[in-house]
Amino acid sequence: MADTRIKRGSAARPAAARGKARAKATVSSGRTLKRQSRLDRILDMLPVSDTTLQKVASWTIVAVVAGFLGLTAMFLGLPGMAWQQAEALASRAGFEVGKVEVRGVERMDELPVYNIALGQVDRSMLALDLPKVRGEMLKLGWVKDARISRRLPDTLVVDIVEREPVAIWQHQGRLALIDVSGAVLQAVSPSAMPDLPLVVGPNANRQTAGLNRLMDNAPALKPMLAGATWVGNRRWDLRFQSGETLSLPEGDKASAGALVNFARMDGVNRLLGRGIVKFDMRDPDRFVLRLPEKEAVKTGAPSDAAKVEPSGEEG
Repeated sequence: MADTRIKRGSAARPAAARGKARAKATVSSGRTLKRQSRLDRILDMLPVSDTTLQKVASWTIVAVVAGFLGLTAMFLGLPGMAWQQAEALASRAGFEVGKVEVRGVERMDELPVYNIALGQVDRSMLALDLPKVRGEMLKLGWVKDARISRRLPDTLVVDIVEREPVAIWQHQGRLALIDVSGAVLQAVSPSAMPDLPLVVGPNANRQTAGLNRLMDNAPALKPMLAGATWVGNRRWDLRFQSGETLSLPEGDKASAGALVNFARMDGVNRLLGRGIVKFDMRDPDRFVLRLPEKEAVKTGAPSDAAKVEPSGEEG
């Protein structure tokens, strides 16, 4: 019996130990569950599912790693090397500028356009700097605007908008075509001058737009204009095809009024084509006619005959 009691007693002690262990485990697990429940409550407050959170975390890790690798590659110069290899492969595959198609050209010489398009250091279709090519095209006098595009595998298409010549500018003994803005298009030979008005004088090319607006006030006289001289950087002397010169006053309003008055008098009395050398309307109160020297001698009149025009009518 004693042996039996001793065995039972010895068995009871491990059982108590096991009970204490279970109690500790219960307390520990209770603490763990308590911590998990707080995290669960925080996650439950987010308007996303657990699956979405796992995906976001995964992609964040991937982005961080990719960014680190990209920065490392840039530091080592790998993207530039890869791009150079791609350009070389494209050139070997036939993607290199071999043809140039020019559109919109009517008057200008196309050769400078070809020289710019085919004169690039790197003619790979991938590496070609289109804004740079366009900028060089715009430096050509005739080119008002240009659009450059690629047509694979080997053609560069150049669309040109040409400037419109409106006059010939004579300055320092040289002749040049100009457009309405005064841009110089190209040199002109005296033996091959086009049928355009001649503007003379320093900065006369920059006054061409103003001259066109002035002549619009007298449409009947505009086709008769042979040329104009910009005098003293302030006013115009107009020269007509019949040989006469008309001196206008300064200022847009005053010159336009004088020209309209002259056009009216010419319509009534046919002033042009009668051998008069010059009409001077710089003074608003006087209309001066200059006769040829020989004609003045025959008539006994001075070469300059002044006529007062207080009412705007020819006296």
